[in-house]
Amino acid sequence: MIITKKKDFQELMENIKNYKSFFLLGCSECATLCGTGGEPQLQEMKEALEAEGKEVTGTFVAKTGCQVLGTKVELKPHKDAISKAECIIVMSCGAGTQTAVELYEDKPVYPANDSMFLGNMTRLQMFDERCSLCGKCILDKTGGICPITACPKGLLNGPCGGCKDGHCEISPDIKCAWVRIYERMKRLGKLQELCDTTLEAKDWSASQKPRTLIAREEKKK
Repeated sequence: MIITKKKDFQELMENIKNYKSFFLLGCSECATLCGTGGEPQLQEMKEALEAEGKEVTGTFVAKTGCQVLGTKVELKPHKDAISKAECIIVMSCGAGTQTAVELYEDKPVYPANDSMFLGNMTRLQMFDERCSLCGKCILDKTGGICPITACPKGLLNGPCGGCKDGHCEISPDIKCAWVRIYERMKRLGKLQELCDTTLEAKDWSASQKPRTLIAREEKKK
């Protein structure tokens, strides 16, 4: 899931200072789980804006804010409220913000959140970064633990010489990613497999931006 955090409210107010009326758009998935774009957060934002003398013409929590066509259909009943708004505030990730930009080309759109990373929720609204979206997954060779993300240095053949008592020299509060990989492979009885594997230098061309993927299968003629 995409992990987001709220922007400072005064920063948002500075961005939107020239507008008086707004439509608020959230997301029922990642942003709701992060507590940055669900129904309660949209209501809080509405009240905060009104306290500043702003008008909120409407609010809506999209099912999946980054799904352009689906969000377009969902927003049809809110056409009038969006039309009355001078500006749209999106309370989801950067992808959700850009959905609104694509759907409303002639209307200013501003994000209420900062997009942080791709992560896992380990406890209620506690998130760990787990994936760097590098485009070429090596989890099959590292016991399902990503050294590119879990190691602050992104080492592909570790650990480094700074590892001490199984912990990272850069972030001593976290366990060394390569110690974790070693211990997991040992538990799985695959230690020799790990020892026999040397990962090649990372080819970052797979993560060249912007990327496009067509996942649907082409129909056979």
